[in-house]
Amino acid sequence: MPVGVPKVPFLNPNPDPEPDSVEEELDSMEEKATWVDLYNRLYRQRWLFLGKDLEEEVANNIVGLMIHLNIEDPFWTQTLYINCLGGLIIPGLALYDTIGFVEPDVKTICLGIAASMASVVLVGGTVTERCAFPNARVMIHQPRAKEFDDRFSDLNLEGHLFLQLRNCVTQIYIQRTNKPAWVVIADLERDTFMSATEARTYGIIDGVYAFEEEYEEWS
Repeated sequence: MPVGVPKVPFLNPNPDPEPDSVEEELDSMEEKATWVDLYNRLYRQRWLFLGKDLEEEVANNIVGLMIHLNIEDPFWTQTLYINCLGGLIIPGLALYDTIGFVEPDVKTICLGIAASMASVVLVGGTVTERCAFPNARVMIHQPRAKEFDDRFSDLNLEGHLFLQLRNCVTQIYIQRTNKPAWVVIADLERDTFMSATEARTYGIIDGVYAFEEEYEEWS
């Protein structure tokens, strides 16, 4: 039998336990715990994950989660972990816009790689809250026609719409990195790979996590 998503215990404690029931609550935590999927447990802590190609279903699931969590608590910071090679333009822009729409800050963290549209999502996080792990990589380039869904091809998507979307992505990089337009446009003409430190210098992220003596530091 294949190993699926692991389950972990989750306890929804009584928010206001009686003083003489605290010990009883602690003793019965395991008994009262509900076993939930790992990712469902992490979602309840506002930790979201983009680990697949950015397509409609993936983007819609994350968008729905972000809006639901925003309704539950509009002040609890949401954290989006990104390890993604990119995907379709429109689902990527939908996720980017949702990050700006929800009320809480959205921290974006790159681990592994954030390439193509995933780098747009990364740069769209709350300024000062965009970061990466030391060995992460970021790749930026211009959107390409092959990234459109087949349905748009069936509808004979006109060239000017593609150019509008391409310009939209370019403007996002310009505005979010504060780089001169000519620098961004030149870098987007090819696949431009960056280390975490280079991405920080470029303005895509604001910091790099550094690990020293078994504790986490912000550099």
